[in-house]
Amino acid sequence: MLIRKAQIADIPLMTEIRLAVRENVLNNPALVTYDDYVDYLTRRGQGWVAEENGRMAGFAIADLQDHSIWALFVHPEYDCRGIGRALHDAMLAWYFAQTTEPVWLSTAPGTRAEGFYRHAGWQETGRTKSGEVRFEMSLTGWMPTNRPDYFSGADVEE
Repeated sequence: MLIRKAQIADIPLMTEIRLAVRENVLNNPALVTYDDYVDYLTRRGQGWVAEENGRMAGFAIADLQDHSIWALFVHPEYDCRGIGRALHDAMLAWYFAQTTEPVWLSTAPGTRAEGFYRHAGWQETGRTKSGEVRFEMSLTGWMPTNRPDYFSGADVEE
């Protein structure tokens, strides 16, 4: 598996992955546009893609302006291979190298994603207006030296 910085040219495949997921489904694809991806990748933050055997398997995007995780999705064909964790770890390592501000995200309750974030050390801080579970990660909560399960086994390119 290879984790690398996302490029504008990756957006069509990132969109395909986003629309293929079975949880946290985007019911109205018009709500997330090509221009949104460009904005998050070039102005608001940074993104990463995971490749396995030359195919894009997942992606993640961190938003430094809002101190949030905008996206972390793995194509269903690549579930349970450690890809989500590798993207998660690369993204948080980058995020906390930029700022010490806590980062937040939300996800639908009762999903595998909720369990993933709990296992990764995210702390629940309540619910959003839409009923999603809101999580937060602090720098001290993230510090890999405090986490015995840190190593993802992925090669990460800048």
